[in-house]
Amino acid sequence: MRVSVVIRTYNEQKHLRRLLEGIQAQTGDGLEVETVLVDSGSTDGTLAIASEFPVRVVGIRKEDFSFGRSLNVGCAAATGEALVFVSGHCIPVGPHWIADLVAPLGRDGIVYTYGGQLGDESSRFSERQIFQKYFPPGTSRLPQQGFYCNNANAALLRDVWTEHRFDEDITGLEDMHLAKRLVAQGLKIGYVASAAVYHLHSETWAQVRRRFEREAIALQHIMPEVQLRRRDVVRYFVSAVLLDMGAALQQGSWRADVLGIFAYRFQQFTGSYRGNHFHRQLSRDMKDAYFYPR
Repeated sequence: MRVSVVIRTYNEQKHLRRLLEGIQAQTGDGLEVETVLVDSGSTDGTLAIASEFPVRVVGIRKEDFSFGRSLNVGCAAATGEALVFVSGHCIPVGPHWIADLVAPLGRDGIVYTYGGQLGDESSRFSERQIFQKYFPPGTSRLPQQGFYCNNANAALLRDVWTEHRFDEDITGLEDMHLAKRLVAQGLKIGYVASAAVYHLHSETWAQVRRRFEREAIALQHIMPEVQLRRRDVVRYFVSAVLLDMGAALQQGSWRADVLGIFAYRFQQFTGSYRGNHFHRQLSRDMKDAYFYPR
């Protein structure tokens, strides 16, 4: 199978070399891989690093960037039967990442897959807990129920993208937006635990808050019935902090992580509230499924 790896970049020099080296190291029977990098005006060493590898670079203006638009540009430039999406700050865990990720495509109605995500010692403790919630190790779901998906590490059949392109106006969660449309047409999404990457954010606290706010704004287009009330924020914040602290105690790291746990969860839920406070009412079960920390 010919696979096109599409990477969105903006100042990703910190991890890009390891990502491109990881792509070069991928193996699999009959696997042919090309890499397309969609850059939206990097001013660091991103493009210099990309020039050292067999990468096709496509540029878009920074002011034209949206998550969906950059992916559509990359997919249009790609030639593979399967399109693999990976963040510029992700690193493949092993040499079978791509092969495992694309293997379920076309089987049992599955047209869109996403793989596991992990943090490392540099990742914030609470973010590692979020990864465990959404990307449980060793537990693939082929197919899964529902339309959760994550383009930091995902694969889509090109023929499906041709008919169902990413929304270019949504502020985030373009993956879930597309997945919901596909599921509504009877197509399937799959989670491949073994196709894992390290997802390494290097964000300030303000950037963490803006990320959750942006995703919460996008969620209104996907689940317009969502309403995150102040009492929900308090409940989720307290629950998340207690669960994180319990996990940190078990791992013997609570002294080092306690302040970071409070700060991360505060930014997460205040950002989510700011993005969702004007939604219509959502059932408690549906809110818990999206926002509750476990």
